[in-house]
Amino acid sequence: MTKFRPCIDLHQGQVKQIVGGTLTFDGPETLKVNFVSKETPAYYSSLYREHELHGAHLIKLGPNNNEAAIAALKAWPNGLQVGGGITIENACSWLSYGASKIIVTSWLFPEGQFSLTRLQQLCREIGRERIVVDLSCRKVKDGWFVAIDKWQTITNFELCKEALHSLSKYCSEFLIHAADVEGLCQGIDKELVKCLGDWSPLPITYAGGANSIEDLKLVQTLSSGKVDLTYGRLTLFSSLDIFGGSSVRFLDCVAWNETLDAKLHDNNSY
Repeated sequence: MTKFRPCIDLHQGQVKQIVGGTLTFDGPETLKVNFVSKETPAYYSSLYREHELHGAHLIKLGPNNNEAAIAALKAWPNGLQVGGGITIENACSWLSYGASKIIVTSWLFPEGQFSLTRLQQLCREIGRERIVVDLSCRKVKDGWFVAIDKWQTITNFELCKEALHSLSKYCSEFLIHAADVEGLCQGIDKELVKCLGDWSPLPITYAGGANSIEDLKLVQTLSSGKVDLTYGRLTLFSSLDIFGGSSVRFLDCVAWNETLDAKLHDNNSY
């Protein structure tokens, strides 16, 4: 069943909502920030812990975020997944700080080419159950291709059923941002969500364009409940109220998950 998956995006040690297309290599003068929280990262981690929102994504956007990320992990040991600059050299350290899983992205694409060898090495180092592979993508003609380096570089890795099944031997989850609609709050990529539900043999979280609590129902319908949804990532107009938005209430998302948990409990009681 489709669940709400929360996030904490860190930039320079603060929880921020950044317009995704402005997060480039050009320097801070190009960066556009939609929301800067007065609360600490640890506050959000504790909030998610209070509501038992497992599998939240803690993403470090650039440098100077390690101290804040570690504080958030200490607030909920083994409750958050951490990503941003993850490599085989630092993966074990982040697990030791309290991450439940690590999210690996650009390191798997040296010089823009996917390296199965690197993923296999990481799997041997920490085990597939601790690995989430980020396959954020852009639409190219009739397909979706993984985009790295702040979504500026489109790789030769095409998302498809065969690719996801191949990678599933070496990880336990996928995280996929639809970069073309991310940050616009103008609706999800329905076609991609449906494909992900059809293709993926693993739990998968989709991000991009969600702007209503109804999007949880829509993703559940399109993916047959196989894809989870996150709100408020790298966005021009934040939708979630805890990140300055107005169209989606955090507590409504919590209630959605609680309703699903209750249904699963009732079904398992028979």
